Order: sequence, then C-alpha cells, then structure tokens
Amino acid sequence: MWLQLKIHTSDKYVDVLSDALSDLGASAVTFIDNADEPIYEPDLGTTPFWQQTTVVGLFASDIDTESVIAQLRLKVGEDIALTWSSERLKDRVWEKAWMDHFDPIKFGENLWICPSWRAIPDPQGINILLDPGLAFGTGTHPTTALCLEALSRRSLNHTKVIDYGCGSGILAIASIKLGASNAWCIDNDPQALIATKENAKKNNVEKKCQLYMADAFSRLCSQHDSTVRADLLIANILAKPLTELAAYFSLLLNHGAEIMLSGILENQEQEIVQAYKPWFDITDVSKAEEWLCIEAKRRNSV
Repeated sequence: MWLQLKIHTSDKYVDVLSDALSDLGASAVTFIDNADEPIYEPDLGTTPFWQQTTVVGLFASDIDTESVIAQLRLKVGEDIALTWSSERLKDRVWEKAWMDHFDPIKFGENLWICPSWRAIPDPQGINILLDPGLAFGTGTHPTTALCLEALSRRSLNHTKVIDYGCGSGILAIASIKLGASNAWCIDNDPQALIATKENAKKNNVEKKCQLYMADAFSRLCSQHDSTVRADLLIANILAKPLTELAAYFSLLLNHGAEIMLSGILENQEQEIVQAYKPWFDITDVSKAEEWLCIEAKRRNSV
C-alpha cells in the first residue's frame, strides 16, 4: 500500500512544497492542473506551473499523515495555507501500469510507431521502434503526429533531411525508414542527441544519422558552405524560434526543397507565414486540436 498526499496551492508555492515533500521522504512528487489551464509556449529556461496546482507526494503506507503535515507546516512556514487530502493506494507494478498506456500508433497507410514491448501490428509496414523516454517525441502529441502524417504521404527516396529540434529522433528515423538517404539531427539539448542516437541504433539507421548540437551545426554550415544542403527540413519546435530561424533555414535547403514546421498554435499561423514568405511558398496547413503543421517549398528565385 501507498499513501498519496495532495496539497492544493498556487503556482508560487509549488517549488517550496515539492522540495519539502521530497525532504520528508516522498518516493515521488508530481503536479496536477487544478483549473484546466494550458501552458503552451513557456519562455526558454523556465518551468512554469499552473496558477492553481496540486502537488502530489507518494509515501510508504505506514507513514503518519498528520505527522507529515505538521512537519510540512514547519518547513514552509505559517504564511502558506495548506489545503490537503490523502488516500491509500494499492500496490501495483507501476512500471507495467505506465507501459500499458502506450500502444502502436499508425500514420498514413503503413507507417507505425511501436513501443518495443508491444507486438508489431503490421510486419509488412514501415515500423519504428520507439519507447517513451527522456526526450520529447513519441508520436502521441499532436505536433509530432502532424509531422508523421505529412511524412507518410511523401516519397523520400534518396532525399537528404534535416530534423531541427530532433528530440527523440522520431522524425529523422521516420524519414530514413521512408527512404531518405541521411538525416542531420540537430538539438540544443545533449539528452536529445543521446536519445536520438539510441533510438536510431534500435531501428538500425544509426549510420544514416548525423548528430549535432545546434551551435556546432551552425559553425559547420558557416565554415563549409556547400556541405549541408537538404531536400527537406523538419522543425517541430515552437513559434518564437521558428520565426527567428526562417532566414537561417532558407540557407540550409536546396532550391525547390520542402520545409515542414510544427509546434505552432492556430493564432500563430500568420506570424509564421509572414516570417517565411521572403523565401518560401506555403503549400499546405494541417491541424490537430489547436496545433498546426505548415508545409512550404523553397523558391528557386531567392
């Protein structure tokens, strides 16, 4: 058995309560949105919480709840009001329970994302083995799904691809499985490159993936102007960096090449279109929930 202790609070007290619960022996601390408040595009380097948040601490069942609350009050001070509730949870194999939430996902006619512990539904299909891990991108989020759907409609034979903001490497791996000759995988997060390398190896495409931190890739491109010229660039990141990178992306593509942009909210569409208009012609805009994927072609005349 386990004791689950829920503390209802505001965003400014989340960190102090989380630290206090950990200090008091919580096996895990998680957070729940109290008011269905979305957080779409936080500033870089920030980890925002919802204005009304529940901080959840998971403790061994034999712990005394009143004693934990009393110690918590001492740690956080009298200025923070503690509204709390608790419940007992039965033992479960938590790892297996977590894994049960992930099923194979199909995109287009025959592109599948398959967790490694599941049977492959279509052995004749294009199957990508990918497990949820430390880096973003498993195909379940609408922005990733939009890109995978768009990729599944393409013939990528012998194309060169840039996956900018590669996360788990899912889009680069999918591109190679769909026929691309190689993929440059770029990210600002070293953990993303580690995840991409592991996933590429799991899918037997590691020799076709070239991994770079974003600044190192930029230096490579500036030093060797003709080294990187892609036929398709995929960037599933956020609207602000997408806007800032428009001119840079135009330099990385062959004339007539395609670009696929996602991580864009509906109300950000015109901002992105205007940013890319000097170099690209928009060819398609697809939507899932409140998210967009914008596809465009690099003009030959620019």
